[in-house]
Amino acid sequence: MERTFLMIKPEGVERGLIGEIIGRFERRGFKIVALKLTKMTRECAERQYEEHRGKEFFNDLVSYISSAPVVMFVIEGEDAIATAREMAGATDPKQAKPGTIRADYGIDVQRNVIHASDSKESAYREIALHFGVLS
Repeated sequence: MERTFLMIKPEGVERGLIGEIIGRFERRGFKIVALKLTKMTRECAERQYEEHRGKEFFNDLVSYISSAPVVMFVIEGEDAIATAREMAGATDPKQAKPGTIRADYGIDVQRNVIHASDSKESAYREIALHFGVLS
């Protein structure tokens, strides 16, 4: 069993997509092991996207993700990381495969509705950052 971190971004929360997005993971057979609605501080957002520090879009990304509430959750199941990334789709909704979350609901590269950890290391770091150690 594997765990991964997911986050419904501000526009997904504002557009009322929380249940639809979480439901996709549940229907796929994943177990939700942690869930919270929160508004990230700028400091927390900077830590979330630390790997992008120094890139031209970093400040806009941090400002956006900390501008309104987000829903963070952790799923558990076989191949959770790879499957969640596949379900999320390409970062740019215009390039995402039909039927993925970003293709169905994303607006543009920044407002692409969902964040999904991209590796075991990222999943571990992001889960610890937002939920501490889960048993």
